[in-house]
Amino acid sequence: MLEAELTDHLGYEKYEAKGRNSGNSRNGKVTRQLNSSAGSTTIQVPRDRNGEFEPTLLKKYGHNTNELEEKILGLYGKGLSTRDLQETLQDLYGVEISPATISAMIWPMVEAWQNRPLAAIYPIIYLDAIFVKMRREGKVENMAVYNVLGVDLEGRRDILGHWGRS
Repeated sequence: MLEAELTDHLGYEKYEAKGRNSGNSRNGKVTRQLNSSAGSTTIQVPRDRNGEFEPTLLKKYGHNTNELEEKILGLYGKGLSTRDLQETLQDLYGVEISPATISAMIWPMVEAWQNRPLAAIYPIIYLDAIFVKMRREGKVENMAVYNVLGVDLEGRRDILGHWGRS
């Protein structure tokens, strides 16, 4: 998440040619002790050469987190768009994050979920649908989102997929 913020701050991706001789670049990381509701942990905070980068979600010299990342993922999972998330974070916390940065934070977790290993056998399969209102071509219509939940031999549940249909 912090790397995505630094990329947004610098205006170019890591190792991108556009960053060469730009006047500011990545400059390693600093180790910081972070306290959260889950306990204390050590994290690596990226920094820039000019010392201008200050993460929005974790203030400089701050040692506490308010779990904004989990809130962002939770709201995204409930269907908020990146623009809706931007407005919500601004209204609730006074935090200014661009939709592109929010997307860069969320996408690695989405890819990890898509590429996770699945069990070989799911003896129990549940099929369900939820109807959501979607805007298409200027009008709002009900759309069915079909979900498939599998329970493996050890009792663990996995969402095997979801498909939308209008």
